[in-house]
Amino acid sequence: MIISTKPRTTQCQKPTGLLGRFVLWNMNSHHSKVTDWGLSHVSIQKNETVLDVGCGGGRTVSKLAAMATDGKVYGLDFSKDSVAFARRVNRELIKTERVDIREGPVSQLPFANDMFDVVTAVETHFWWPDLEDDMREVLRVIKPGGRLIIIAEIYGGAQTRVAKMAEKYLPFSGMKLLTIDQHRELLTNTGFEDVEVTVDSGKGWICCVGRKPAA
Repeated sequence: MIISTKPRTTQCQKPTGLLGRFVLWNMNSHHSKVTDWGLSHVSIQKNETVLDVGCGGGRTVSKLAAMATDGKVYGLDFSKDSVAFARRVNRELIKTERVDIREGPVSQLPFANDMFDVVTAVETHFWWPDLEDDMREVLRVIKPGGRLIIIAEIYGGAQTRVAKMAEKYLPFSGMKLLTIDQHRELLTNTGFEDVEVTVDSGKGWICCVGRKPAA
C-alpha cells in the first residue's frame, strides 16, 4: 500500500516568501550529496537535452549542465519563487542559452512530445498530485529510448530516523512514500522498461531509472 494522506501545501512542496527562500537555499545544500549519488548511476552524454522536474533551488540544473556541456538543460517548478531562485543560481548559464528555467506543473508539462533524452526528479515525486498520471506525462516528453531518473533521500519502509519521522508526520505533510517494490511497479505500470531501483539502505536513499520504449 502506498503511504499517503490528504495533500497539503508545505514550504518543501511549494516554497514561498522569505521562509521559502531559506528552504530553497537549504535544499541546494542538503540535497547535493544524494543528487551526486543518484546521478552516479547513469551516464548523461554531453550533447543531451535534459529536464529537471521540480528543480527547486536550481543546483541540480547546474550539475546537469556540467554534464551536458554541449546540450541544453531545462528546469521546471510550479513555485514562482523557486523559479526565480533557480534562475539566479543559473544566471550565467541562462545568458549563454545552455539553461532554461520555466514555471509549470508536472501534470501539464509545457514541452513537446519526445523532447528530452533525460528527465530527472530529485526529492520531488512524493509531492506530485497524481503519481501515475504525472509519470505518464513525464513519459510523454521523453524521447524513445530516453530515461527518467528519480532520486530521493527517503522511501517507504526505510529503517532510518528521517524515514520513520516522515511516516509519523504524514498526516501533516501530505507526502506519498512508496516502498522499493512500489517504486519499481510505478515505473513499470506507467510505461517504462528496463527499470532499475538502487538503494543505500543505511542512508535511506533511493534511485530509480526507467527507459521509454524505443519507437
